[in-house]
Amino acid sequence: MIGLRSIRLKLLAVVLLTTLLALLVSLGGIIAYDLRNYHRTLLADMAVQSELLGHMTSAALTFDDPGLARQNLGLLRLRPGVNAAAIYKAGGALFASYVAPGQAGSFPARAGADGVRIDGGQLHLFKRIVDNGELLGTVYLRADYNLLGHILDYLGIAIGVAALALLAAYLLMRRLDAVITRPVLAIAEVAREVVGTGDYSRRAPRLGEDEVAQLADSFNKMLAEIEHRTRALETSNREIARAAEQRSAAQQEVMRLNADLERRVLERTLQLEASNVELARAVEEAKSADQAKSSFLSAMSHELRTPLNAILGFAQILTSERLPSTLAQKHEFADHILKSGRHLLTLINEILDLAKVESGTVDLSLEPVGLADMLAECDSMIAPLAAQRRIGLVFPDACALNVRADRTRLKQVLLNLLSNAVKYNRDGGTVLLDCHDGGAGLVRLSVQDTGAGLRAEQLDGLFQPFNRLGQERGTQEGTGIGLVVTKRLVELMAGQIGVSSQPGVGSVFWVDLPATAPTPAPAAPAPEPAAAAAAARPGAAALTLLYVEDNPANLRLVEEIVRFRPGLRLLSAPDGKLGVEMARAHRPDLILMDLNLPGIGGAEALQLLRADPLTAHIPVIALTANAMPRDVERGLAQGFARYLTKPINIDEFTQAVNSTLAGVAHREEQT
Repeated sequence: MIGLRSIRLKLLAVVLLTTLLALLVSLGGIIAYDLRNYHRTLLADMAVQSELLGHMTSAALTFDDPGLARQNLGLLRLRPGVNAAAIYKAGGALFASYVAPGQAGSFPARAGADGVRIDGGQLHLFKRIVDNGELLGTVYLRADYNLLGHILDYLGIAIGVAALALLAAYLLMRRLDAVITRPVLAIAEVAREVVGTGDYSRRAPRLGEDEVAQLADSFNKMLAEIEHRTRALETSNREIARAAEQRSAAQQEVMRLNADLERRVLERTLQLEASNVELARAVEEAKSADQAKSSFLSAMSHELRTPLNAILGFAQILTSERLPSTLAQKHEFADHILKSGRHLLTLINEILDLAKVESGTVDLSLEPVGLADMLAECDSMIAPLAAQRRIGLVFPDACALNVRADRTRLKQVLLNLLSNAVKYNRDGGTVLLDCHDGGAGLVRLSVQDTGAGLRAEQLDGLFQPFNRLGQERGTQEGTGIGLVVTKRLVELMAGQIGVSSQPGVGSVFWVDLPATAPTPAPAAPAPEPAAAAAAARPGAAALTLLYVEDNPANLRLVEEIVRFRPGLRLLSAPDGKLGVEMARAHRPDLILMDLNLPGIGGAEALQLLRADPLTAHIPVIALTANAMPRDVERGLAQGFARYLTKPINIDEFTQAVNSTLAGVAHREEQT
């Protein structure tokens, strides 16, 4: 019965599916054709309607008569399929409109481009009104686009037709089922019994004279042949199966062993190759690191010892009783010491900058930077250096461009390029700075000099550390680090740096940075009071300055600076704890605080002072050798009024003290 049901169901399914497929193809073609016809007819009708409205309302648009346009639009009430219509002027403004009863009265704010758009079951059409080549306005029509309703109607018809056709096919197959499937099922029944019992003596009945009867004869002959051969092969098959099973097991074991061996050999080979590659890479990296370290230490030793030689040498002469010197010579020696000290400080700062850039710890604040003010600052800062060698500076009269960069680091980049252009220029030469739009959203800044220029081999190593031009002749001072730091800073600001040079003519260094829109200029700060007013006021008592410092030499330096300031009294403390106690006892007007102090540090001492009502109002200036940008930011965030770094710049130190004391004096006058 299982076989009977199976073949009958399959045959019935084939007939029904064939019938259904034919119906779907036929009905689908008819529906698609009719829907396409509906779409085209509706579009053509709306296009013709828009053309008619355009011609009818051209006069109204020409004479600016909205009433006439509304009368023309009112004729659309004879077209129930049109929900709304409007006339727009040539500029896109609404001129006249029509809304069918019971429809929404919203219209587009402006006339759209010519075309048709279908949205939410509605068709929207825009058509320009052109008369004698002149655009007068635009016609807008909104009509029902009931494509979904047509589809649903057709689907209902298709389902009904398909159901009737399938029912007819089913009834017809019920009549023909026994004629087609009975002989086949008889053969299937015999085959099932032979398979179930293993009795090959059974034979299928022969019903009729068609192909199924021939199939029954062939099936019976096959059963007879199988019966004959089965008996002959049963014994030998058992032996062959046993031998084959044994050979298969042995072969599988051999294959398993071979595969395992190949896998182990491949793993060991890959491990050995990887180890060799890693070892070779490690050896090369170690060699490169060792060479780089040796070169760095050698260059550093030379660069540090050169200014130290001048500092220590002239200092020994000044302190030696066996080498007497005149006052003019003492001034000369002091100038040499000061110059070498500043060079040593520059070297240390550049090495620190290089270390920060290479380690990725540089903190940048990218913001819009106006180049006009930036170039003016650079001009004023580089002018004294250029004047010493009679080098002319040519800056643009006005540069209204803005770049996205870190203001401080951009100034550092420009000053480095300008100072190099002055340093490697000829006496009486020229340095030309230019800024212009570089295209692709970039601004190009270029610095051109009239120096000796660079050869090709010099350009190849120009941005390498300690590659100082002129060192082979001993004609120029420098560290060879500045251009390396400059290149890294430009790249961190998403820019590029390059150089072109011609020996005997000069060099041009250029920097490309992203262009940006300017930001509103901040309000100008109020001018600081004069330095003299900060130091003392007529008839006022002397101001007290407390310096917390554990280094005697640094303390002595500040004492000498303050000694020339009338109206200032200096107190000192060697550690943070004593500094806090002296501040509570003497109530100074200003405190200078080192950060690295024995016992409690400067930051902790500041917190103790702020927590005490007796000292909370006293301004505290940090004076420390912690000169990293993040140290400065941290110090100002902790509450220090100013943050000064060592070595002390006397002018900067004096200005900071003056401005802070002036603020103290102003508060006292108010109270």
